[in-house]
This record gives sequence, structure tokens and C-alpha cells, in this order.
Amino acid sequence: MTPEIVAAHGVRLRPYRAEDAADAAAGCDDPLTQRFLPGLPSPYTEADARWWITEGAPAAWAAGGAAYAIADPKTDRLLGGVGLGQVVAYRSQAEIGYWVAPWARGRGVATAATRALAEHAVATGIARLELFTHAENTASQRVALAAGFRHEGVRRATGPTRDGGRTDLIAWVRLADDPPGPAPRALPDLPDGRLTDGVVTLRPVGPDDADLMFRLHTRPEVVANQPPPVPPTREAIERRCALAGSAWLTGTIARLLILDAATGEPAGSCGLSVTEPAFGEGMVGYALLPAWRGRGYATRAVRLLAGWAFGPAGMARLVAGTMPTNTASHRVLENVGFRREGLLRGRLPGLNGTRVDDLVFGLLPEELR
Repeated sequence: MTPEIVAAHGVRLRPYRAEDAADAAAGCDDPLTQRFLPGLPSPYTEADARWWITEGAPAAWAAGGAAYAIADPKTDRLLGGVGLGQVVAYRSQAEIGYWVAPWARGRGVATAATRALAEHAVATGIARLELFTHAENTASQRVALAAGFRHEGVRRATGPTRDGGRTDLIAWVRLADDPPGPAPRALPDLPDGRLTDGVVTLRPVGPDDADLMFRLHTRPEVVANQPPPVPPTREAIERRCALAGSAWLTGTIARLLILDAATGEPAGSCGLSVTEPAFGEGMVGYALLPAWRGRGYATRAVRLLAGWAFGPAGMARLVAGTMPTNTASHRVLENVGFRREGLLRGRLPGLNGTRVDDLVFGLLPEELR
């Protein structure tokens, strides 16, 4: 590619200039930028910015990639950077990356710049664009989806960390012949960020919910009804909560807290997994803290979750697996309209190499009560 100005989607991509150094240093030394771009010098100084402008960016162009400043089309102030690297010419493939300065976040700048450069790259012969995000960087994952990149999987230990370790990165891909617009999602966002019936409210689980989730999911009666019946570690729960946003965006599972709508007090949790994407099937699960049991909260939560699954999520069928002895859970499902579909003998792992049965319930949209 050659360094030419690209103006599209409300941003202007241009080569870096000497006068960008102060803004580039401030943007790249920002804690959020530093967290998710561990290859940057730390601290990032104006001297580092000047090196990038005079040597780093020109080297990217010379290698067949691109290194653009994202500029405000009205003021020409630097808003961030976007570029192409890891170019594999015989595959017509490249990797796209970006950063946005703190003063420009929340305005769709990263999405606009990524779309603009992706379209320009495709127009100049690139057939496949890759984009990698840290698993906890949900903002960047939203950019990828909004720019038309589709989730392709996880690259294990492909990202170096500042402490010398390795971390997984999520891979997103856009092909030259992909349709324009945002990539489809199996699990859309909740309307207004929550679901409620006035008594129960559901909202997404986040990193700050680890204490509650650990307390709930290590209770003996909750552990006894999960396969295998082994309590999760604190570390596992913290990771589950930290990656809940990513799991939602990649279409794996939507994890939600069940709250009392009047007080906001947590009552439990529930979730919707995408089990058979090609067939439009999902699986629901739920658990309540003792103080909230027997008050219809689980039934209300599952009903809300099922309505969202059949509505905005576009699912055709829901299933729920239960322990044959968990009669309280059976009543919840039947109250929502689920029907018993069969006993799968020895389907689930138990303790010490044993196997346990799974009593399966199913629900179709017209059966939801």
C-alpha cells in the first residue's frame, strides 16, 4: 500500500506528522492503551512518539503494511492510530490494529477508522484481514463486530505480556466478499442493558460480581446439581466474571445476575448458552441464594431469559438439563412451559469416575407461558 489519505465514516486517515508527537505520547501512555498493547514502551514518551513518526511508521509502509494517524476531519487533531501489519503477500492477508486516545473514546472513532482502513485494504487487493483482541478487552471486541469482523476462534498463547508470559488472543476475521455492515451476533445486547418484569431484573455479569458468584456457586446444594459436583475455585470464578463480556460477544454464553427489581439486591444468577448454533438451540441454567428461594424468582428469571432468547436472540428451541432428583428445578421449568423430553442415562460426569443421568427439558416459542 502507499500512504494516501483515506476519508470515510467521519474520520480522516493520514500519515503521521511531527506535530502529532505530544498527542501520540499522551494517547500511548494512557493506562488502558498500555494494558492492551503490551508491546508499547512503558512509559511512552514524546521521544518514543517521535521515533514512531520518523522511523516506525515509515518502516511499516516499507514492509507493505500501513501506519495511519486517525485525525479529526474538522481540526486534524490526532485521535489515535490504525494500521496494517503481518502482511503475507501470497495469501493476500494482513492484520489490522488500532488505538484511540482517551479524549476521543466513546465516539465510534475506532470502529470508523477500522471500517475505513478495511474497506481501503480490500479495494487495494487484500482478501483476508485478521484482528486480534485481548479476552478482557470487550470494547475492542465490539469494534471488531461493528466493523464487520467475525469471531473465528482463540489463538492460544499468541500474545506476549509485559512480564514475559503469554496470553490467549481472540481472532476476528473479515473477508473481501463479506457483506457490508456489522457482523451478525448470536447473542445480542439486552434492551437498555437489562431485562425486567417489575419484580425480577436480569443484568449482565461483570468482573465486579466475583464475590457474589463465588458465594453462590460454591454452596453445597448448588454444587451438587452441577456436573461434575466439584466446587469451583476462586480463581475460576474471577476468570469467569472477567471474561463474561467476551463470552457474550463471541456468542458462547450470556451470564446474568438475578436481582430484586425493587431493591437491586442480588438473588442469584442465570445463563443462556448457545449449544447448537446451526439449529438455533440454546440451553438455560440458573441458581438462587437461599433467602430468595420459594418466591417465584427462578421462574420469573427463566421466563424473562426465554422471552429474550426467542425474541431478539432469534432462537428456535431451548433446553435445560437437570439432575433427576432436583424436583425444585423441574417445577421451575414446568411453570415456564418446558416439557420433559427424556432421560439421558450416564450423560454427565460424577465424582470419582462415575456417571450420572441427565433429565432433559425442552421449550418451543409457542409453549412459553
